[in-house]
Amino acid sequence: MATLAIAAWRLTFASTVLLPYAWVTRRQELRAVTWSELGLLLAAGVSLGLHFATWIASLGHTSVASSVVLVSMGPVFVAIGSWVFLGERPSRKTVGGIGVATLGGVVISVGDFDLGGTHLFGDLLALGGAAFVAAYLMIGRHVRGRLSLAVYVAPVYGAAMVTLLVIVAVGRQPMLGYNLTAYGWALALGLVPQLIGHTTLNWALRHVSATFVSLVTLTEPLGAGLLAYMVLGESITLQTAAGGIFVLAGVYIASRGELAAA
Repeated sequence: MATLAIAAWRLTFASTVLLPYAWVTRRQELRAVTWSELGLLLAAGVSLGLHFATWIASLGHTSVASSVVLVSMGPVFVAIGSWVFLGERPSRKTVGGIGVATLGGVVISVGDFDLGGTHLFGDLLALGGAAFVAAYLMIGRHVRGRLSLAVYVAPVYGAAMVTLLVIVAVGRQPMLGYNLTAYGWALALGLVPQLIGHTTLNWALRHVSATFVSLVTLTEPLGAGLLAYMVLGESITLQTAAGGIFVLAGVYIASRGELAAA
């Protein structure tokens, strides 16, 4: 299955579940959403769709390691943007945690860097993915205080779905013609990482800063490494283990800063 089609199906399956659920259970609240709130919901959804599109596209132009490291710069964008636009000045511990966790992400990936040729375009796409996910989280932090979880995530995922479907159509990537196994994995992505994973992040935005939520996402490469070890039998190198320690230490340091500021 084409990479962008995977992302489009992921959001399509998630939206197929969430949009009817939100309409049945939160119809009155949905009708009460203001035009300004709707604009922010659409902006968050477009940002999420563009995050997936630019990040996935970057993998075709640069190394996986370079892409992962650059898209992991999201917490830096979130910390700066939250300070400038939301007035949420990060504590010293939060800034320190971002630095330590980011260093961990670099340590995990640096051994796989492909130093041959030029990968500037792919690197810029991955950096764009970091900026878009930062916008997605900051908008969520701004809006979630006024809207319930279902009323927030259903339109956002729907807008992300439409954004990806448009990109897939423009890029002429087929959405149909794959085997059932491919659609099964896409369904799993929609139900688990999207419905459970991303929705949990959006729930957290009502209780902690967007900076901390984005920082927690840096544990994704560590979790992926552990799953690869358990499911695929891939070895965990000393470098990966060391980077994982840095990531977890960074999240711990930042969480201490969040608790102190609460």
